[in-house]
Formats: sequence, structure tokens, C-alpha cells
Amino acid sequence: MASLPPFALSIHEDGVDAREGPAPPHCGPEEILPRTVVHVVQEAREALHRVFGFADFRGAQEDVVRRVLAGESTLAVMPTGAGKSLTYQLPAVMLPGTCVVVSPLIALMHDQLRAATANGIRAATLTSADSDDYREAAIDRFRSGALDLLYVAPERASQPHFRELLSKSPICLFAIDEAHCVSEWGHDFRPDYRLLRPLLDRFGDVPRLALTATADAHTRADILAQLGIPDEGLIVAGFDRPNIRYAIRPRDQAQRQLAQLIAEQSGPGIVYAQTRNQVEKLAEALGRSGRRVLPYHAGLDPQVRAANQAAFVASEDMVMVATVAFGMGIDKPDVRFVAHAGIPKSIEAYYQETGRAGRDGDPATALMLWGADDFARARQRLGEVEDHRRASERTRLEALATLVETAGCRRAILLRHFGEDPPQSCGNCDNCLDAPGVVDATETARKLLSAAYRTGQSFGLGHLEKVLTGVADERVTARGHDKLSVFGIATADEAPLLKPLARALQARGSLVATEHGGLALGGDARAILKGELPVLVALAARPERKRRRDRAGGREGGGVNPVGDPLFEALRALRRDLAAEAQVPPYVIFHDATLREMAAARPADRAALGAIGGIGARKLEAYGDAFLAVIRQL
Repeated sequence: MASLPPFALSIHEDGVDAREGPAPPHCGPEEILPRTVVHVVQEAREALHRVFGFADFRGAQEDVVRRVLAGESTLAVMPTGAGKSLTYQLPAVMLPGTCVVVSPLIALMHDQLRAATANGIRAATLTSADSDDYREAAIDRFRSGALDLLYVAPERASQPHFRELLSKSPICLFAIDEAHCVSEWGHDFRPDYRLLRPLLDRFGDVPRLALTATADAHTRADILAQLGIPDEGLIVAGFDRPNIRYAIRPRDQAQRQLAQLIAEQSGPGIVYAQTRNQVEKLAEALGRSGRRVLPYHAGLDPQVRAANQAAFVASEDMVMVATVAFGMGIDKPDVRFVAHAGIPKSIEAYYQETGRAGRDGDPATALMLWGADDFARARQRLGEVEDHRRASERTRLEALATLVETAGCRRAILLRHFGEDPPQSCGNCDNCLDAPGVVDATETARKLLSAAYRTGQSFGLGHLEKVLTGVADERVTARGHDKLSVFGIATADEAPLLKPLARALQARGSLVATEHGGLALGGDARAILKGELPVLVALAARPERKRRRDRAGGREGGGVNPVGDPLFEALRALRRDLAAEAQVPPYVIFHDATLREMAAARPADRAALGAIGGIGARKLEAYGDAFLAVIRQL
């Protein structure tokens, strides 16, 4: 038994979790009736409201679900927070058979398992972290047709014994999450994803749904080819995350800058650092602010790492300082800010990592702090990349340099990178909110590059500044640099520009750091020296002005939790208690948006409560009376 036709629709009417009682049977082949697209979409909407509590689909969800229900293989590129998991979870409860979900991280699978189970969806995982008894029970449930979702890692999915297991019960869909991992051109390549094709072809009549939030045109084409999805199966929903405010600033005392962010932003947050040592130091320093701050990196004891992650997932205000090893497995919707203490690996990585903020649609902040040394190290690492990938990695680094150095809209650069044609201004990034000054620094750049060249391309910026501004200290005179033609040629107006200019030239590769800390000419330096290329430098607004602007705007727009509302706080407290009792994160019970709507609408009975977004039949049955009691008391 490989599969059943994907347009046979069924739904769990009672919303009962399979682990709590007998599972409602799926319809068999003899019950399949022809349906028009209109009927299918209407039934999908009814199931959407019954299971998840949503009145209608968002964005591209309907198009993706319609294709899945029609048995058509699809690659869906949807922004983080757009509800990708719903596009396979909803068909899974409507179709006969089990949806097999391939997911790259155990933490991500268990997080989605909790959320699915809370909505009454019959789900299980098969991972190395599961006990033998749990795995045996999961396999028995699968064989008996009592599972809607079965989550597995690509390493297991690619094994022959797993293909044999799948032949024992009908399969309705293969969902490949984080599908960019299948592509060598993607930013997070996982070789085991390349081994999935034999499994998919073994069950050739089962549709395939690949999902990712991060894939440029080249990567999308590779995913389609690697997973055997036709070109017409591509749905690109757009990459814009309008609720995220992007801000990028030169790094100047990172601990102080990050402490300022934490003081201004309430709610959970993530700070990404580039090394384990930086993680430890930042976590200790930021923890002095009074907020709970914990570290996360691969060098921690596994039990400590797991405990820190669990604490963050369950928290409503904790900050995690982490390497990029943390995050892909976290589907926490209420992260209010993501900060980078240094540059990410690429624009794709930046988009994915910042996308962990504001998945619930509420306002969120993404702050990147960068320095010229970040780009120096990144360019050195290019030498370690395989020859056939070096050109594409260099292009990605140059795109990242453009993002950090632009005086224009950050969001526009991000979206153009992914092939979109956005407006010139988004109104929700640092440059759009507080436009930086732009200086034509071409002549000053020629002077700086000349100084680097004439001093032998072996001295750092401090020495070059002294030469250019005419400071004849012992080190300058001992080397005869006070006799050079570039000595003292920088004007008083140019002197303050040298540091930001050097940072900009290093970001674009015109100046490169030597192994001994000097600055040498690179990239387009000679074209600049010849006057063939202009050099424009963006000068950020004064920090105190920016902080005032950030404080004024950081909580603008919809989705702001009511401050001082006793009913909202009481609902949050009840959610916290229920979550602790069920041993799940609070957002698994209800999102903040649902609690806000409850506090505003004050429903008087179950029918009114069930009309609030995010309250499906299962959650209404499980939690409705408790929340109604709190509402009546206040």
C-alpha cells in the first residue's frame, strides 16, 4: 500500500488527540467523490477554522494547500512567519494516510509536534532522541493508520529500512521542510537531503511539498531539480517581513550597544555572536542588566545546552546569546528582537536568522553590528572554499557589504537580492526612518589608498591616519613616512571621515587586511585611484538621536500588547500556568494575539470564544472554560 488519491477529503470532527483515545477513521477509496476546486477550497477553509481556529488563509497558503489537495508536487518559498507548516498540517488531517515530514533538526520536530498535538492533530516523531518504547509506539500507530503526521530526519528518511516501513501504510504527502538544505548553492547545505530522491521516487504517486523561506533563484532551480518537482510547481510568496524593523550600525563597544537594545526591547530576544568565547563573554556581561540571559553553543555540555534552549522556548522575556548553531530548531513566535554582534555568513543567512523575530506578526527588531575586521576575516575564509563555489561565495559577501554600507532602504536591498522589485523606501528600517548623510568621499578615498600603497601596504589604519593628518611621531619619522607625498594631505574636514571611509573600503574589498594587521589594496582600489569609480560613504545619525527614534517607533503599529490591562495580564498568567502543567511553551496554548483579542472582545460563552482567531475545536474544548472563567471575574 503506497498511497491513496490525494483528493479524498476527511476531517477529524471531534478533534481528539490520538494519544487520548481512539482515532477517527479516515475515509476509504470507496468514499471518494469528485469535487470541484471551489468545493475543495471551501472544505479546506472549514477544516482550517475547525482545527486551527483561523477564518481564512493568509498569503500563499491557499494556493499551496489547493495544489497539495490536487496531488500536485510543489516548492513553496514563503517568508518566515507566513505559516508554512500549516500548508502540510491541514492537508494531513484532510487526506487519507500519513504525511511524512522531513525536517533537519530534532528540536524543530519536537517543537512542531507539540504545536500539532495541541491542535488535535495525530502526530509523532522518529528521532534518535526518542525512547525505544516511544519509537515502537509511533511505528505501531503509523502501521495502524493512526497518524496524520510523522516527522523524521533526512538521515533516517534516506535509509532502505525506512522506505520499507512506509510501504506498510498509506502515505498522502511528503513534506520536505527547510528544503534549501538540499542545494549546494543554499546557505545551509545538508548532504543527507541529497539522498531523499530514491525515497520520493519509490512512492512516485505521492505528491511532494518542499518548503523554505530562504532561496534565491539559483537555489530554487536546484531544489526543483534535486527533489523532482516540475517548474510549474514553484510558488514564491515573497520575502517581505514588514513587521521587522531592520537596523545596521558600525560596532562601537558592542556590549554597550547590545545592553541598550535589551533595555529598550521587551520580550524574548536572540543575540548572535561569531565564536563560543564571544557567546560566553556577552552572555555574562548582558546578564548584569537584570534580564535572564543564557548562552548557547556547541561546546556546552549537551544537557546544559538542552536546558538553556528549553528555558528560552518557555520564557516570555529571556535573552539567548548564541552561535548560529541555535535557531533553526526554534519555532518560537514571540521573539521580539534578533541582534547580530558581527556580520552573518551571507544575506540568505541574515534573512533567515533575523526571520526568527516576529513570527507572530507583531512588531520586532533586527539589529546588526559590524566592523571592518568582520569582512577581513570573511575574505580570508574565501580561500578555504572549494574552487567551484568560491565565485558565488564572493558574490554573496559583496552583496552583504552593499547591505551594511547602503544609505538607502535596507529592506529594498534584501528583497532585490531575492528577485523582487520593492519600493525605494519601506518606512521601517533605520535608513528610511532616519536618513543618513551621504558624503562623496572619492578624493579622500584616493588619498587613503595612496597612503596605504606608499607606506608599503603593511600598516594599519592608525598609522595611516597619522601620515595623512601630518602627525610626525617617532614611528612615522623612523620609517621616513613624514617625507612621503601623502604626509599631511588630509584636510581638517577629511580627518573625521577616515575611520568610516576605511570601514567602507574594507567592506567592499578595496582595502584588505594582511595577516599582520596592515591594510593592502584589493578589489577595485586601482580603479578608485584612477578616478574611474566614485566612493560614497553613509554617515549614520548621532546615536542619541537614533535611540530616541527607536524608542518612539519600536512599539508602533498593530500587535502591541496592552500595557497595564489587568484582564490581559490575568489571561497571560492563566496561559503560563496551563503551559507549566502541560509542560509546553506558553505560545503552544495561545499566541499573544489571541489573548489580546480575548481581552478586547470579552467573549461571554464558548461560541463567542470560538470565533476568536487561533482557537480551534481542540483548544476550545481543552482551555475554553478556564479562560472564560477569568474573563467573567474581571
